Amino acid sequence: MTATRLDHIVLWVSDPVAAAHFYEKAVGLEPVRLAEFAAGEAPFPSVRVSEETILDLMPRSKADRMTMLPGAADSSGHPVNHVCLSLSADAFDALLDRLQEQEVPVSDIAHDSFGARGPAKRSFYFRDPDGNIFEARHYD
Repeated sequence: MTATRLDHIVLWVSDPVAAAHFYEKAVGLEPVRLAEFAAGEAPFPSVRVSEETILDLMPRSKADRMTMLPGAADSSGHPVNHVCLSLSADAFDALLDRLQEQEVPVSDIAHDSFGARGPAKRSFYFRDPDGNIFEARHYD
């Protein structure tokens, strides 16, 4: 199997600073380039999912400038169904606690849903303030 890895996912957000704060406080992800974005020195901030993967928090106001591919501007807000975060059991519980402390609605806990590593022990879904849907899961 090749060593392909996920580098980043771009999420359209209405307020990148507020989104970064949500991902830091509620999800526990470290902001990247937030100060640079706030100072006008970076086009968008990100949050770190892992050593190799980040979520870019792209301002929806820049959608009309996405010309790298025909129709890119029209993709703002869709068609991604959800992004799944795989965590250890302890990190899963900590995320659930943080989301509940921040009063972020979460789905019921599901068991044995299939993913990249087979059936997950537990999983649940939540939305960020811009409506992007995330699944959190852990395996044995």
